[in-house]
Amino acid sequence: MTEPYYSDDLVTLYHGDCREITEWLEADVLVTDPPYGVGWESRHGDNRGPRARRGRTSNAVAGDDSPEARDGALVEWAGRPAVVFGSWRIPRPAPLRALLIWNKDGAYSAMCRSAFFTVHEEIYVLGDGFPMEGKPMRSVITTTEHRSQHTAAIGHPTPKPVDLMARLIDRCPPGVIADPFAGSGSTLVAAKRLGRKAIGVELDERYCEIAARRLAQGVLDFGGFA
Repeated sequence: MTEPYYSDDLVTLYHGDCREITEWLEADVLVTDPPYGVGWESRHGDNRGPRARRGRTSNAVAGDDSPEARDGALVEWAGRPAVVFGSWRIPRPAPLRALLIWNKDGAYSAMCRSAFFTVHEEIYVLGDGFPMEGKPMRSVITTTEHRSQHTAAIGHPTPKPVDLMARLIDRCPPGVIADPFAGSGSTLVAAKRLGRKAIGVELDERYCEIAARRLAQGVLDFGGFA
């Protein structure tokens, strides 16, 4: 059995490749923001500490040159309930139960070589078992945080708002949450805030360190990002 990088009463985080560390497959619901092949680059850098990095940062997300990691994880997940982030630039996983749109109202464009500036991400709902009781969630979810400031402050290129992740998890079937691409821990922090058990795996130790630090803060971490 692999030794956890971080563990508490609710959350276990492993450092490594989710194709080799398989404990996350024992969970009940997949909620993840995988590398899906857009070749992401940052223009904001990391402003923490005295040696702040500025300018473009490439290869900041391991495996983001193709959707291979995402698709492989979904094959292993074998059609069980899942909420997975993605992009219209890459073929969507199938079959979809629902398509949600995350509208990033706090994202602002600098000068770029395009007539249009994308301020949304797609969220794919896969599998069965999602609760039908109560008022349905709207398919467009808007957040208003200043994206570039939080990206720079946290030190991860694509942090997700904890409040957003909590809203998604709250609509999921009961059971343990899995995130095999944990990044800096948004899904895990949100699950812990809701009192849900969660298992995460992250390939990059830099981001494991960030996630573990935030998880150690427990419910006192009210920040919108992780």
